Amino acid sequence: MHTPTLEDLTRPGTPLADDPYPVLAQLRARGPVHRLRTADAGDVWVIVGHEEAKAALSDPRLRNDVRHSGGWEDDGGHAIGRNMLQVDPPHHTRLRRLVAGQFTARRIEALRPRVQGITDELLDAMLPQGRADLVECFALPLPMAVICELLGVPAPDRKAFSEWSADIVTPGNPDAAASAEAMTGYLTELIGAKRRTGGDDLLSALVRATDEDGDRLSLDETIGMAFLLLVAGHETTVNLISSGAFALLLQPGQLAALRADWTLLDGAIEEMLRHESPLGTSAFRYTAEAVEIAGTGIPAGKPVLVALVAANRDPRRFPDPDRFDIGRDARGHLAFSHGVHHCLGAPLARLEAAVALRSLLERCPGLRLAADPATLTWRSGLMRGLHRLPVAFGPTGRP
Repeated sequence: MHTPTLEDLTRPGTPLADDPYPVLAQLRARGPVHRLRTADAGDVWVIVGHEEAKAALSDPRLRNDVRHSGGWEDDGGHAIGRNMLQVDPPHHTRLRRLVAGQFTARRIEALRPRVQGITDELLDAMLPQGRADLVECFALPLPMAVICELLGVPAPDRKAFSEWSADIVTPGNPDAAASAEAMTGYLTELIGAKRRTGGDDLLSALVRATDEDGDRLSLDETIGMAFLLLVAGHETTVNLISSGAFALLLQPGQLAALRADWTLLDGAIEEMLRHESPLGTSAFRYTAEAVEIAGTGIPAGKPVLVALVAANRDPRRFPDPDRFDIGRDARGHLAFSHGVHHCLGAPLARLEAAVALRSLLERCPGLRLAADPATLTWRSGLMRGLHRLPVAFGPTGRP
């Protein structure tokens, strides 16, 4: 029997990445789990229902370690490929324990003044231009600057990090392997420098981190952790800020309601996360044994993807799910995954988005789209976000 691809189900002339929701809704109406063919991984079981996705993300029979894949040969040989996202308990438990203390609510909140300062600097540079690509000039450099400052990456090196990161997370990118090697080499040197001289940044803290038993991260583990924090620490936030701004600009009533009552901001960010998840899918999971999910049998050693964008628009969980509504109770979305692999940096992403969007909207009362929404294109694969977001500004000034 022919195993379809998502593209087989897509309306002709409509790029799947730009509008995946009709296809995902069609799949979800037929059932919560489907076997689909992909170009890179062959047959993959894709979960599109919210309840089933949440259960799968905490199912210990679905492993993140690629060595549980029946087709595994090697992991590419780079330490960045052996990070916390791609290992399972108890290894994962140990790694998370060693870094979790750096991401407490108190430590994240202490970053607010610096996040605000970087936001103001970017707006000061962008607003006099009259118009800009909000991704390139604001949504991307803000989280990149924050995470690089947090980790202690020198400012001149941040552009290279952004380029390497984009290459690595883009499906089928021919430069991905070279970028992974370059990032591994750079991080090895940077960690070596932190070991010699120390510092008050997060990477220096990771080098020093020990638990009550005296355990600490190895060099490869530190490289993997730094890579994960750099990529996850800015890629998702770029998409959250730009997609959130786009959704508001498409809904003037929602935008006006938010500007009139900033107590709606936290709920608005949760709705942005639900409505346009910055992660399109989970990382690959692999069946450590034969499993059955919602009546669908999956043999051992097979890849499973949780379609977060589909789960977050499941009408069984969120009524009228395609409607963007900042007054909705969007709690329970899976934008930051679920279970032991729930995103460690989620509080930082929420903080950055709150500061960025409020500052942008307060200082740009005339903010508007400067392109036909139908011409804007979206990233595909693990990350979901706009490639660009042209906007124009009205009267500007500090609130």
